[in-house]
Amino acid sequence: MPAPLTLETIRTAPKVLLHDHLDGGLRPATLVELAAANGYDGLPSSDPAELGRWFATAAYSGSLERYLETFTHTVGVMQDRESLIRVASECAQDLAADGVVYAEVRFAPELHVIAGLDLGEVVQAVLDGFAAGTRAAAAAGHRIRVRALVTAMRQAARSREIAELAVRFRDDGVAGFDIAGAEAGFPPTRHLDAFEYLRRENAHFTIHAGEGFGLPSIWEALQWCGADRLGHGVRIVDDISLAFDGSAHLGRLAEYVRDKRIPLEMAPTSNVQTGVAESIAKHPIGILKDLRFRVTVNTDNRLMSGCSMSSEMSGLVEAFDYGWADLQWFTVNAMKSAFLPFFDRLKLIEDVIKPGYAELMQ
Repeated sequence: MPAPLTLETIRTAPKVLLHDHLDGGLRPATLVELAAANGYDGLPSSDPAELGRWFATAAYSGSLERYLETFTHTVGVMQDRESLIRVASECAQDLAADGVVYAEVRFAPELHVIAGLDLGEVVQAVLDGFAAGTRAAAAAGHRIRVRALVTAMRQAARSREIAELAVRFRDDGVAGFDIAGAEAGFPPTRHLDAFEYLRRENAHFTIHAGEGFGLPSIWEALQWCGADRLGHGVRIVDDISLAFDGSAHLGRLAEYVRDKRIPLEMAPTSNVQTGVAESIAKHPIGILKDLRFRVTVNTDNRLMSGCSMSSEMSGLVEAFDYGWADLQWFTVNAMKSAFLPFFDRLKLIEDVIKPGYAELMQ
C-alpha cells in the first residue's frame, strides 16, 4: 500500500534542489539575531514571526524588481565570515531536515564584501558553513551533499571575476556559475567574456532566463552564452501553442530546449509571487511536464516564498494530482541535471533516490 501523499510523508522522500538562493533562505530568528549583533537597524520588525510575514507579504507583489528588493535586509546581515558560516550551516541543516539529499545553493560573492571581506574569503566562508551544516545534519540523522553556485549580478560588471572564482574553487565545493538579477535591460550577452572563459575551462553554468523576461532572454542564454541549464525558463511556454483538442505545437526554440534536454529550474511559488503565473494550478510546469521537458522543482527563496521543497511538491500534488512516480520523475530529472560527476549522480539515483521512492510506493 503506497504511503499517503501528505506534506509529512513528502518530507521523508529524497529530494534534489538545484535552484536555491542562500540569501533568500535565512531563518527569521537568525536574521533578527544577526541584525542585532552586526548593528544592522533596517529590519521592518525585530519579531521573527512578524518578520517572516513581512517578507511573504512583500514578495507577493507581482513584480520581480519589488521581489528582489527584499534581499537588501538579508544581504545586509551577511557581511562577515561568522555570519556567512552560520547562514550557510543552517541552510544545509534546514534542507537536510526537509529530506533534500543533494543541493546546489547559489549566492553572489560581490554582495558580501561591504565589511572588508574579499571575494575569495566570502566563498571560503560559505563553503566552510556548508561543511559544518552537513556534519551537523549527519549527527541529526540526515545525509545531504551541498555544493555552491557562485553568482554574478547581471546589472554589475564583475562576472569575469566571479567566473574565475567558480574555476578556482571547483575542487573545493563550487559546482558552477550563475548570473542573476533583473532581466529586463540586462541581457546575458553583457557577460559573454565570463561565459567564454567558463567554456574554455570546461566549467558548468546556469543562467537566470525566461522569468522576468521572455523568449529572447532564453534564446540568448542558450545560443549566445551556452548555458547548461535555465534558471526558471518558465517563459518557454510562450513558444508553445495549444489546440482545442489538447495537442501542442512547439516553436523552434521550445523544440530545441526539449530535444536537447535542457534542464528548467522551476520554482512554482516564487513564479506566482512575481507574477509569472496566476497560481500553482495554472503554472506552466504542468504543460511542460506533460510534454516531457526536463523539468525540475525548486524553492528559489525559502524565506520570501515561505516554502520548502516538501511544500513545493505538496502544492504540485494538490494542483495536478501527481503521485509518487511523478515526484520521483522530478527528482531524477534534477539529479541527472546536477553539476556533479556522472558516477556521483548515478550513485545517488540508484542508491538513494529510487530506493527511497520505492519504499514510499510499496
